[in-house]
Amino acid sequence: MPAKSKAQQEAAGAALAAKRGKLKESELKGASRSMSKRKGLPEHKD
Repeated sequence: MPAKSKAQQEAAGAALAAKRGKLKESELKGASRSMSKRKGLPEHKD
């Protein structure tokens, strides 16, 4: 899904830089912080 605004583009770019190791995840702010971590598999309840 493409970014619709300049702010979304910047947040996605920052998250990608963290993923590639160019930025530390602790330096991210706002939306880029929530984009950076990959969500794990869902927990299955028996």
